[in-house]
Amino acid sequence: MNYLRSIGLSAACLSLFNGCVADVAPPEPYGALPTEHQLIWQHMQYYMFIHFGPNTFTNVEWGDGKEDPKVFNPTNLDCRQWAATAKAAGMKGIIITAKHHDGFCLWPSNFSTHTVRESPWKEGKGDLLRELSDACKEYGLKFGVYLSPWDQNHPAYGTPEYNQIFANTLNEVLTQYGEVFEQWFDGANGDAHKGKKQVYDWPLFHETVYRNQPQAIIFSDIGPGCRWMGNERGIAGETNWSTLNVEGFGPGLDAPASSVLNSGDKEGKAWVPAETDVSIRPGWFYSPSTDEKVKTVEQLTDIYYSSIGRNSNLLLNVPPNREGRIHANDSIRLMEFKQVIDESFAQDLIQGATLTASHTRGRGYKVSNLLQENYDSYWATNDGQLTASIEIHLPKAETFNRFLLQEYIPLGQRVAKFAVDVWNESTKDWELLSEGTTIGYKRILCFPQVKAQKIRLTIQEALACPVLTRIGLFKAVEFLSVPSMERNKEGEVTMRCISDDPVIYYTLDGSEPTASSIRYQAPFSLPEGGVVRAIAMIDGNRKQSEIATVRYGIAPAKWKVIAPEDQMAGRAIDGKGNTVARIPSSSPLTIDLGESLVLKGFVYTPANRTDAPNIYRYLLAVSKDNKEWSVVKPAGVFPNIQNNPIAQEVVFDQPVEARYMKLKAIELTHPGEVYTVAEIGVYTK
Repeated sequence: MNYLRSIGLSAACLSLFNGCVADVAPPEPYGALPTEHQLIWQHMQYYMFIHFGPNTFTNVEWGDGKEDPKVFNPTNLDCRQWAATAKAAGMKGIIITAKHHDGFCLWPSNFSTHTVRESPWKEGKGDLLRELSDACKEYGLKFGVYLSPWDQNHPAYGTPEYNQIFANTLNEVLTQYGEVFEQWFDGANGDAHKGKKQVYDWPLFHETVYRNQPQAIIFSDIGPGCRWMGNERGIAGETNWSTLNVEGFGPGLDAPASSVLNSGDKEGKAWVPAETDVSIRPGWFYSPSTDEKVKTVEQLTDIYYSSIGRNSNLLLNVPPNREGRIHANDSIRLMEFKQVIDESFAQDLIQGATLTASHTRGRGYKVSNLLQENYDSYWATNDGQLTASIEIHLPKAETFNRFLLQEYIPLGQRVAKFAVDVWNESTKDWELLSEGTTIGYKRILCFPQVKAQKIRLTIQEALACPVLTRIGLFKAVEFLSVPSMERNKEGEVTMRCISDDPVIYYTLDGSEPTASSIRYQAPFSLPEGGVVRAIAMIDGNRKQSEIATVRYGIAPAKWKVIAPEDQMAGRAIDGKGNTVARIPSSSPLTIDLGESLVLKGFVYTPANRTDAPNIYRYLLAVSKDNKEWSVVKPAGVFPNIQNNPIAQEVVFDQPVEARYMKLKAIELTHPGEVYTVAEIGVYTK
């Protein structure tokens, strides 16, 4: 609290630093406030998540703790390569999954027998946390750890003794590897997954963290250091308060609704800022099948604007492969992404502008402070003045598509609604360009390119006198959009591109499309499935998009849902991922494939909502005659589907011949009278 009480003095001193004497006192802090360590954390903005462990080698997202430690055997592990990649990508730190839900420890823990010590890696003498923490120090990165309290391996899990064992494990990690900038927790619990129940002693866990690493930011659904955004798609709320009401809530199933986590609470009692976690691949752990599914630069850039650009830090997961190295596809994409962001914000077009404010607190808080790069220099209005406008007059008309704002959050988050207008020289009037609600540490508005010389920011609503520290105008890189593909039930593939007048080229043999590939001119038939790769080009092929890759199974043209006898159930096989079948929980989904096929796997596409009653555990059976059934997957699991509801591809241990397929929901992400299926598909290739 001493730090927070000194804010007023610091603000007054700041006026002297700016070459003038403040003629009024600085604004009083308002509402919940960040600690000094939370401010340091917020300035980081962007850092790397690394999921690595037995799951990397078993091709699953959530291991069950029964895996043989011998599966963990990276052949060329190099933590310096991870750190060098993060540094080159512009990231400020790395958080590693030191212990995931399977209980496997990436260091030789004295409190577990499921560790690197029991693996063949380095003959059981390795310590991955040591190697990574040393690499982070070498490259000037901060080091963070994720330890899951859920442990499917430890025999004490589910007993009163386990909480102290987990605290001992925390203590072990937090005392051996230097400074930890963030301790990452989630609320995953065995009881929520039909396993052992453990009532976590969160006060004990937090005390252990703060005793050893008082500067550490503790992440969970409700903090206390920072909070989850309620999804794993990289999207923070357009309204995003750094304040949250945490009384009566807890991590995991006890957390507030996802919508609340996504937006925070206006005038929340605790300062719990947002952290947006998302993976560069479809899953969190490496899988060879996702090598061609690394997010595009356009997707990553969209995530940047919907996370960092919406008052959130970005934690981007980049999972090392089975060698123990970041795959070239991921690394190259990170560098391409950094280049786009660097180019987009290299020149602030507001420099040289004249700023005029409708209200100013006094000489020490002049509006020209917004043009300085010193975060601690700010503009403010008088107490009680909750609305204001700032006009920006550029030396000449400029073309721009991004508008950046920052609040001075050491004094609290205040702005609740604002608008940006541009002056139209033809009509001699202001025209609305964009509008928003919250600002926080950083807000970036995105809109189509516009050319103007005069811009106006209007703060329409604030909880206390507004306090801004920066305004910026930028002309960001604009993309030629990646082609989108859709295939109907009959197997006809249609391609589109939202960019104007592109030419689309595609391949069907897995090769990289070029201007010499097949030119898309009309929908084409692909009933047997396969891999389609496509690229868009304009300006005589001088400008091109990134490559889109889609794998299709056999088209469901001949399929029929025979149970349940409900017309809505047909949505599960209509070839449209945006339609959803709602099926009674007690009824398996039984499909007649129309002919005998040799199946190599299937795909379940859930409803793309974290609050949907999607299938978590399932049974899959097949039949040749709809009488005698063979169970292919007696206890299948779609891990992490509640938080990351994306298509779930399942490869069978061996091919099976069948005409009928039956999917039975055993457990749902949200229990209820129905479960949801957006699409079911099968692979024969």
